[in-house]
Amino acid sequence: MRVAVVQMNQGSDKQANLDQARRLIEGALAADRPDMISLPETWTNLGGGRDARMTAAEELPEPGGEGGPAYEFLRQVARAHRIHVHGGSIIEKGAPGAGEKLCNTSLLFDPEGREVARYRKIHMFDITAPDGTGYRESALYAAGTELVTAECGGLKWGLTICYDMRFPEQYVALRRMGAEAILVPSNFTLQTGKDHWEVLLRARAIETQCWIVAAASWGSYEERGAARQVYGHSLVCDPWGHVVAKCSDGKGWATARINPAVTARVRRDMPVLEHRDARRVDALK
Repeated sequence: MRVAVVQMNQGSDKQANLDQARRLIEGALAADRPDMISLPETWTNLGGGRDARMTAAEELPEPGGEGGPAYEFLRQVARAHRIHVHGGSIIEKGAPGAGEKLCNTSLLFDPEGREVARYRKIHMFDITAPDGTGYRESALYAAGTELVTAECGGLKWGLTICYDMRFPEQYVALRRMGAEAILVPSNFTLQTGKDHWEVLLRARAIETQCWIVAAASWGSYEERGAARQVYGHSLVCDPWGHVVAKCSDGKGWATARINPAVTARVRRDMPVLEHRDARRVDALK
């Protein structure tokens, strides 16, 4: 299975972001003919403040129903090209239990254009960056509560989003649920990304023995009059922790082949899941 991670430089103009995604997807399909396309976190909006996020948000339909512009765009790409489409994440409004808050929601579609997975980001990015910039996702977004996996292309995929990658227990839980590959769409800050991005993703691959597929946003954007930067370097990592495809700076894509034989060999030769024994850890406390 060939998977392409698409690297965008989106802003606060939703239609411009849709157009950019279309151009990059068409380029990746023409050049590499992938079986799956993966987009970054909140690819329909980055920056512009609360009002821009509210404007970009969409209510998601019940199964079989008609969604908003981004939702229908993803379905159309999947159907038209007969591929799996991972819509990174989009901003969702009206999610059950979220009240007035939005959700950061990942969507996965099969080649028929049917939604096969919907995951809402669990871990909120409430941190202060090294330069003192504060990020408070929980002020606008409600946290998800459920782990999600789905079958696509003969593989079981786990769904996560960006900051989730700092919580290895979530990834181990997805492995226990049968995940063979894990999606990590991201908007990783430049300051944290240059030191932590690849290290964390490789660690999650090694400890879960899963493929890691991480499409990311790159470049500058404006947030309430201030310039911010995201790191990019979208990548695919194999279950041994090798980065097998990676984007350079700029907009573009990278493509890798997901080989189940590699997964089987790594898990056979080093059966870490079988060796993981919570009782032994508890005994050391």
